[in-house]
Amino acid sequence: MTASTAPLRSRVRAPRHVGDSAFFGAALTGGLLILVALAAVAIFLVVQSLPAFGVKASELNNGFSSFWTYVVPLVFGTIWAALLALIIAVPFSLGIALFISHYAPRRIARGLGAIIDLLAAVPSVVFGAWGIFVFSPFVQPFYSFLSTTLGWFPPFSGPVSPTGRTVLTVAVVLAVMITPIITALSREIFLQTPRLNEEAALALGATRWEMIRIAVLPFGRAGIVSAAMLGLGRALGETLAVAMVLSPSVVISPFVLRSENPTTIAANIALNFPESFGINVNVLIATGLVLFVITFVVNATARAVVGRRGGGKGI
Repeated sequence: MTASTAPLRSRVRAPRHVGDSAFFGAALTGGLLILVALAAVAIFLVVQSLPAFGVKASELNNGFSSFWTYVVPLVFGTIWAALLALIIAVPFSLGIALFISHYAPRRIARGLGAIIDLLAAVPSVVFGAWGIFVFSPFVQPFYSFLSTTLGWFPPFSGPVSPTGRTVLTVAVVLAVMITPIITALSREIFLQTPRLNEEAALALGATRWEMIRIAVLPFGRAGIVSAAMLGLGRALGETLAVAMVLSPSVVISPFVLRSENPTTIAANIALNFPESFGINVNVLIATGLVLFVITFVVNATARAVVGRRGGGKGI
């Protein structure tokens, strides 16, 4: 570049059209509105929760001595059910995503992908009704067998619930609900694997599974983690299906087959809010603030994993 052409090139700018300006303004406005809405929700939760943090036992109608003794079992139940759902959902989701992206014929893959995407649109109340009337009676005999066979392992020890409406049933229902999210994201990640990497592995004599193991999975590792974290966030906030299926108690219990089950924060709010008044409303809102923080941390962690692209270039 010569000295005479440098000033000329520095003055060259891309033409700015009205459509570009309108789109930029709309995108900026949308982003700001999201931030304002999030800040408004956070401020509301904090303001309404402040009276609950120092509440006395005499002011509560839930039988607990303080807010913290009340919220700890709810946090445990929320995280416990969501983690169980994640353990169940992730292997199935990755298997389905790999089948769609690398094994199924194109027509079958296209149809199966559409079905998986539509499954995410099923309302929570449908999953709740299915869990109550179909799945719980179906798995109850299996729970009895599981307790008899693996009762030496504390989570599977009895007595077994006669209805089958346990935290394990809730975990399976939640797993079905979050499977479309994890599957859809993982499928798109696997499809982004560079074709040259896959062909190089196959050219070196690798089988299809070996190619997936050495080329596809390492490339999408960060994306898989973020998909799982987003599914976890969905499971943490589920309300109606948990409230319908579970026979809840505000307890800390690691047992997954018994009638006494820990409830989740969202389900507890849905079940108790209509009958609450006074300071007890603030207590429920404060538990919502705790759930808000947990969900925010989970999603922020997922975004951090995506941003780092550690171990792969997922999404």
